[in-house]
Amino acid sequence: MGDLSPQKSQSPDWSDSGSGTSRDHIDVLHGTVPTRPRLPSRKSSGTMIVSRDASVGPMETDFAPDDVRSMSPRRTSEDIEHLGKEARQELQRHAKALQDSLIVLFNRIEAVKEEHDKLDNHNKFLQKYIGDLMTTSKITASSSRAKK
Repeated sequence: MGDLSPQKSQSPDWSDSGSGTSRDHIDVLHGTVPTRPRLPSRKSSGTMIVSRDASVGPMETDFAPDDVRSMSPRRTSEDIEHLGKEARQELQRHAKALQDSLIVLFNRIEAVKEEHDKLDNHNKFLQKYIGDLMTTSKITASSSRAKK
């Protein structure tokens, strides 16, 4: 069986600031400090000197049709103009469809409003008619009791 006695901790005792140097504490906490491997040396690319008369900017190059660089997804100004025209037409179609649906909704609202007004007028007429019937029935009922 193993030794069951408590083992002494490897970490330094921070309460005792007088025991050992600070370098001893670092070595105990971190162990040895690894060294960074050296980078391989590179050759200088040299300086680029451009005369004042030289034009600096993108160079126009012609690529063969099967060259990967000629298959770039970049679009020409004609392509961009065509895409813009298609987008505007699509937006106009969409706006027209929204306007048409708005007109249909407006017409439906107007029809429902007219129907509501008509029903409201009929309701008021019926309420007045029923009220008149009730008053007439009260008058006839009280006069028939008075005759008896």
